[in-house]
Amino acid sequence: MTTPTIPWALPRVLRDRNAGFYFAGVVISGFGTSALWLVSGVWVKELTGSDGLAALCMLAMWAPTLAGPVLGTLADRARRKPLLIGVNLLLAALLPTLFAVDSADRVWLVFAVLFVYGAAGVVHDAAESALVASAVPTPLLGDFNGLRMTANEGMKLLAPLAGAGLYAAYGGGGVALLDAVTFVLATGLYAGLRVRESRPEPPAGGWREQTAEGARHLWTHPRLRPLVLAGGTTMLFAGLNGAMIYAVIDSLGHAPAYAGVPYAVQGAGSVAIGLLSGPALRRFGERRFAGYGIALTAVAAGLRAIPSDPVALACSAAAGAGLPCVLIAALTAVQRETPDALLGRTAATANTLVFAPNVIGLAAGSALVELLDARLVLPVLGVLWLASAVPLLQSAPRPSRTASRSPSDANPA
Repeated sequence: MTTPTIPWALPRVLRDRNAGFYFAGVVISGFGTSALWLVSGVWVKELTGSDGLAALCMLAMWAPTLAGPVLGTLADRARRKPLLIGVNLLLAALLPTLFAVDSADRVWLVFAVLFVYGAAGVVHDAAESALVASAVPTPLLGDFNGLRMTANEGMKLLAPLAGAGLYAAYGGGGVALLDAVTFVLATGLYAGLRVRESRPEPPAGGWREQTAEGARHLWTHPRLRPLVLAGGTTMLFAGLNGAMIYAVIDSLGHAPAYAGVPYAVQGAGSVAIGLLSGPALRRFGERRFAGYGIALTAVAAGLRAIPSDPVALACSAAAGAGLPCVLIAALTAVQRETPDALLGRTAATANTLVFAPNVIGLAAGSALVELLDARLVLPVLGVLWLASAVPLLQSAPRPSRTASRSPSDANPA
């Protein structure tokens, strides 16, 4: 049997009803999330005039990943479909409160909503990862995860520009309402998933022991540990890099709302790599695929110090293509190598180990951008980031032809 290629693998994935509904939900909710992510920073920047506070919007959204192992345990203790629906409805009800933000002294409400948004997202992602592993055949998980990444990142082609336009016309509250509507629509799609779930048996031991099982599985697994560690290092540097965005825009002579343009170009790069990820994972294996992506992103980060619009946009495209590689590789490996009963905790713990360093990077970057010239920080960051790819590219094993998850682990669709 020949290996599926892009024209065949993706239609095979989306032909499954559950996968199609889930993918549509990702596209819709991802549009609103991408719009809010950009606009929240622009909103805070215009209300306060502070680059540091604007960058802290991303920090507020990412900070709950620190509690990922605990929050992810919920996805192994409850039925995952109702959990997804409940989280979407919670966010739809929460977002309209941002209409109350009309001055600098109410900016705290933006941070509070983004923090709850991030916490709900941790639970949501853990439940999603487990459902995807049940709905999609194991050999096509890489293709589906790449397609999902394409959907999420592809929203940067449309959502930031649409969000910026909506913000200019109706303010931040209008963008929050748009995001709330997308969560309602996604709820309808998740409700249409045909998944037979029984109430899971409570995991053995106390809450602390249950939470620790995910971390233990990752740390003792020889294929998962290096990928998760590489992902965490990459996201640390990505946080530093992301905090420089408004300083880079200032150096180019543009207004803060111009941030929508490089985000859109970055989304184009992510769309391309998402479509190629399945074949690339089969050709190179997870470690080399991740290592090549890290190297490309590192070079792009260093070159952002050049005050040139064409160079800045090329770097955005390269970062968009490179950064998702390690994320796709790590998620696919976790789904393939983890038993279903443990998958919620393990996926959430992996997300914490990968994305929590991003919180540290954003916090450090928010301070650095106030103290140092971004043109000095970015080249140093690029060199350190490039060095982190070396361990993955040295003595990387050949791609695995088997997976530890058997078809019997999957719930019938």
